[in-house]
Amino acid sequence: MYDYNTINVDMNEDIAIVRFSRLKALNALNHEMTLELAELFDKLENDPAVRGIILTGEGRAFMAGADISEMKERDAEGGREFARVSNYAFSRVADISKPTIAAVNGFALGGGLELSLCCDWRIAAESASFAAPEVTLGIIPSGGGTQRLPRLIGSGRAKELIFTGKRIKAAEAERIGLVNKVVPDEALMDEAVKSMREALANSAVALGYAKEAIDTGIGLSLADGIKVEINSVGMVFGSEDRLEGVSAFLEKRKAVFRDK
Repeated sequence: MYDYNTINVDMNEDIAIVRFSRLKALNALNHEMTLELAELFDKLENDPAVRGIILTGEGRAFMAGADISEMKERDAEGGREFARVSNYAFSRVADISKPTIAAVNGFALGGGLELSLCCDWRIAAESASFAAPEVTLGIIPSGGGTQRLPRLIGSGRAKELIFTGKRIKAAEAERIGLVNKVVPDEALMDEAVKSMREALANSAVALGYAKEAIDTGIGLSLADGIKVEINSVGMVFGSEDRLEGVSAFLEKRKAVFRDK
């Protein structure tokens, strides 16, 4: 079901481990990987056996940017098409209803940084490094980086990273809020799985509506965001999971959610 040339997928019970696999190119994002990524996330969205997703890279890199060799001959319209395709695929990652973690190993440069931003949270290995180096090539981020990065770390810090193209280490990424946690390299995947398991112990219905409320509301005014939250609360109150969760609390027992 998940057979691709540039991406490998393994299952850890109900968690899909998505590994970028273009080792000779440090997992650089080319056109083929972009299309495969979009198709994969369509499938993951509709697979009831998958409740959470962890993205990581094989070898020494999470993803070392985009494949520069594919950019050389593009004109203005070609650049727009490149950005449209990239953003379509990355939006499939960002918009999936299931929890996602970026387990960042090694380089997360350019498109790799942007793809990590599409995940719900980020855990980095101590050896990881991050950069948005596009301006050093005479271009700008094309996978949503100019929009998602300032929303995460603030416009000032985002402009500094994008305008200078400088690379920062994992500890600095954690300090500025780019990643949630830094762990030893050998502990990265164990920590990512542990973190995902903590989320998946809860109701998938509640997780889905919480994610939707946060992701929708962040682009709205506070008043409009509250309206989104109120509607989401109504939806979860109408679910079987809400009844089970409240009953379990009152009965002093562990909840057994319908979707687990």
